[in-house]
Amino acid sequence: MMRCAIRALLPAVLATAVLAGCSPASDGGDTGKNGDSAPAKAAESAAPEKGGTLGGPGSPCELPVTFDLAGDWKPEAVEVDPGSELAELGQQGPATMVCEIDAKPAGNIGYIRVWQGKPSGAGSRTVLEAFVAADTNAGKATYTEVEAGSLTATEVGYTVSGELLDEPKNERAFAVATPDGPVVVHLGGLDSQEHEEMLPAYELAKKTVKLG
Repeated sequence: MMRCAIRALLPAVLATAVLAGCSPASDGGDTGKNGDSAPAKAAESAAPEKGGTLGGPGSPCELPVTFDLAGDWKPEAVEVDPGSELAELGQQGPATMVCEIDAKPAGNIGYIRVWQGKPSGAGSRTVLEAFVAADTNAGKATYTEVEAGSLTATEVGYTVSGELLDEPKNERAFAVATPDGPVVVHLGGLDSQEHEEMLPAYELAKKTVKLG
């Protein structure tokens, strides 16, 4: 893959291509307890430097949860205008994008994106399955019940295919239920290598998440 060339062409193409490719959908895949991949386990042992806490009052994204950011990752609140041309990219199944955390300042191409749904009483597994099912490009989904900080969560690992990709790329997300509605924290990436390099930041968020 021409990763160096793509890095050089980063600005406009990436903003659209990565956003479109960051959404997850399911092929009704594995539902066992073995969803954690080897890269994820490696990421847990390579904890990144903490760069602050996101989600509380006064932070760039005020969320129903808080979690630690990896150093140099840049968060920014997202407002989805239902009438805009990009509205479809900001809505995935039951959840709306509310925050994106850019990895470029830390040297990677990709985002952790936070999505929030309306209060419905649905469990994290139900919400995450619906979130994943909303993307027709995703497959090989494996769901796992996990502990995210002090919360019970559901995590999914899956692949995404598309015309702009040389091969399917790995993506991952976890969902937690809150009184203000479910929250989905999703990690994409330009390709599977970028995704693996960013996993420590995702694992830090998962390890430290708590109700806001």
